[in-house]
Amino acid sequence: MSNWRPTATIETLKFRSELFFVIRNFFKDRKVLEVDVPLIGQTGVTDLHVDCIEIDMAGERKYLQSSPEYFMKRLLASGSGSIYSLGKAFRAEEIGRYHQPEFTLLEWYRLGFDEHQLMSEFATLIKNLGLDCKHQILKYADIFEQVIGLNPHKATLVELQKIASIASNRDFFGDNRSDCLNLIFSFSVEPNLPDSLIFIHDYPECQSALARLKEDSQGNVVARRFEVYLNRVELANGYVELNDPDEQRGRFAADASLRETAGKKIMPADDNLLDAVEFGLPFCSGVAMGVDRLLMQLLGMDQISQVMPFACISDDISHE
Repeated sequence: MSNWRPTATIETLKFRSELFFVIRNFFKDRKVLEVDVPLIGQTGVTDLHVDCIEIDMAGERKYLQSSPEYFMKRLLASGSGSIYSLGKAFRAEEIGRYHQPEFTLLEWYRLGFDEHQLMSEFATLIKNLGLDCKHQILKYADIFEQVIGLNPHKATLVELQKIASIASNRDFFGDNRSDCLNLIFSFSVEPNLPDSLIFIHDYPECQSALARLKEDSQGNVVARRFEVYLNRVELANGYVELNDPDEQRGRFAADASLRETAGKKIMPADDNLLDAVEFGLPFCSGVAMGVDRLLMQLLGMDQISQVMPFACISDDISHE
C-alpha cells in the first residue's frame, strides 16, 4: 500500500496556515504589494552554488525558478513599488534535514531601504511571527576573526586553503577564495554562533553575489549583504541590490567562468533581467527567507519534512 499520508500533522498544517496569514497581514499593514510571479522561466540563476531544475516543455528547455528574484526585479523596474512574494521555489539539491528540492520562500524588496533598515524590519517580522527573542547584528569579519583568528579580508588564499583543508579533512588547495571562506564559515564559524537570532553583514567582496559593494571603515571593500541565522541555522539572505547593468553583466560572466571551471552547466544570463536593470532598477534592498526552516524553529521540529504537507522524501515519515 502506498504511503499517501502527509508528512506534517494536521496541527502543524494549521499552524503553517496561520503563519502565512500573519505574514500577509504584516506586509498589508506596511502597504507592501503581494505579487504572484511565474515558477517557470526561460533561464535559471548563474550562481555556482545553486542548480536549477530543468524541465522540457513541448521540446523547449525551461527552468523551475530557484527564487522569484528575477521576475520581481522586473516588476520593480516597471514601477511596482515595494513588493513581496510568498510561494514555492525549487533547487536541484540533496534531500536532507534542512533541504528539499521544493520549498516555500518569502522574498521581499523595499524601495529606499538600506541593509540596516531591512534587517530591522526582518527582526520585527520574526517577533510578530511569535519568536520573542533579542537579536544581534555582527560584522562578518568580527565573528570570523573571533572564531578563526584571521581577518577574512586580509588573509592570504594559501592561509584560507589550509584552514579549509583542515576543517573539511580534504584538499582545498585548488579552490578559490570564496569557496574556502564558505567552507570555513559553514564548518567552523556557524557552530559557534550564539543560540539566538543573528544578523551577519559586510561580507567579503568575493561573496558579493548580486549585492552592491562599499568600502568599510577599515578600508576593506565589502558586499552590502547580510545573512540571518536562528539558533545557528541559516534562515535568510539579503542584499542592497546591485543596479548597475554593466556590473551585473560582469558578474554573470564571472559566474559562467566559475561554473565552467567546476564542470557545471553554464546558465545563460537572463536578458530580460539585464534589460530591466538597464531601464532602471530603483535603489532597494531585498531578502529571501526559507519559511519551512522558520517553521522548524518555531515548532521545535527536527526535519524539514515535518513542516511540509507532502515533502519529497525517500523515507516513510507519515502521520495519522
